[in-house]
Amino acid sequence: MRGEPSCPKCGGRVRAPGLFADSWQCAVHGTVHPLQPVIPPSVEALTVVVRRAQVPVWMPWPLPVGWLFTGVAQAGDDRSGARATAVACSGPGPLGGMGELLLVAEELGVGLGARYAGIDGPDPGPYIDVSGPPAAKMLAAGRPTPLWHVRGVPEDRAVFAGEARGLWLWAVVWPEKSGLLMYDELVLADLRDAGAEVEMVPCGALSPRIL
Repeated sequence: MRGEPSCPKCGGRVRAPGLFADSWQCAVHGTVHPLQPVIPPSVEALTVVVRRAQVPVWMPWPLPVGWLFTGVAQAGDDRSGARATAVACSGPGPLGGMGELLLVAEELGVGLGARYAGIDGPDPGPYIDVSGPPAAKMLAAGRPTPLWHVRGVPEDRAVFAGEARGLWLWAVVWPEKSGLLMYDELVLADLRDAGAEVEMVPCGALSPRIL
């Protein structure tokens, strides 16, 4: 399952730091924080990402009834730590069938959230209209967090974005109709603050969405 690090913006190959550059390089996007290979969801995998993360590791907590943790990804290396994290959860959709939710926290310009959203990016700013009312609200680490609809995304998903803890927060939901989940004011926990509760996270099969 393990592969090579890749570009968080395009999925292309990246060149490790070496003689001519002290950072990871993508032939298309230049200097990037490399997306590390995704491994099957487990408490151990989640704990590794939580320990390395320099940004929040957001998860609905408690998870909606019947939902499971189905994957985690990180962009960064051993030197910089994770500068973007993505957590996938799957469960019964509000209108029937299966729903999938991907939560991304990232620093400005990393581009991982835009890649999952299906837009050019790297950031949601040009794709959201913050002059109007937010489309959804979350409670992120105890703080009310407004999210706006992201325009121009593929029809199979609904995408919301905003700011939490001074960083971008993306919520990508499949299928598009499962976006109704976002109107329930989900409560998000930053798993860096969760301590031993991380060991209680119920795990499911790896979501193909996070690949």
